[in-house]
Amino acid sequence: MKKMKLMFGICLCFMFLGQFSQAQDWPNLARFRDANAKLAPVAKNEARVVFMGNSITEGWINTCPDFFSTHSYVNRGISGQTTPQMLIRFRQDVINLNPSVVVILAGTNDIAGNTGPSTLEMIEDNLASMAELANAHGIKVILSSVLPVYDYPWRPGLNPAEKIVTLNKWIQEYAAKNNLTYLDYYSSLVDERKGMKAEYSKDGVHPNEAGYKVMMPLVEEAIKSVLSEN
Repeated sequence: MKKMKLMFGICLCFMFLGQFSQAQDWPNLARFRDANAKLAPVAKNEARVVFMGNSITEGWINTCPDFFSTHSYVNRGISGQTTPQMLIRFRQDVINLNPSVVVILAGTNDIAGNTGPSTLEMIEDNLASMAELANAHGIKVILSSVLPVYDYPWRPGLNPAEKIVTLNKWIQEYAAKNNLTYLDYYSSLVDERKGMKAEYSKDGVHPNEAGYKVMMPLVEEAIKSVLSEN
């Protein structure tokens, strides 16, 4: 009995320490600090592209590592993140890496409420702020549509599908008004319920390899297009 109580106490301590550590680094600035420091300077004639996002972006490099290693693509996705967290780390994980282009894919975790309740206007403000920061530093911006979701497995019952449609409409209009590139993943992945097609995801939120293979040519075309601009 004493041994069980001791083990339970140790587990509680580790849980507390994990929560305390996360609270101390809410945007997870430490995640890529070392990797950023080790990243080679941009080479002459190199067009570096940073992918900023959440688990969908992080999962991309885990599922299709060659897609990043064979290009000047830098993956800065962190699982679970929302747009306010990305905005805080945007200077460190994007601007300071001196990319030519940033691909921003964000917003679904805000709708899921990962870091608390969030209105669409709050998400829009954060996306706009990231885009403005990039633009101020001469970085071309590709704003991605939020991927379709019928329901979040970890937060069922939120009915996110229509919110995603509304947010994507705003992203597209904002991009057009501000001479940015809108990247439409949504149309190629969506099913009749406004969720993700079953063949492209196991959980209805995160793409599988087939899903990423649909996304790859779309983002490559968008990158090619913005790099060709005068």
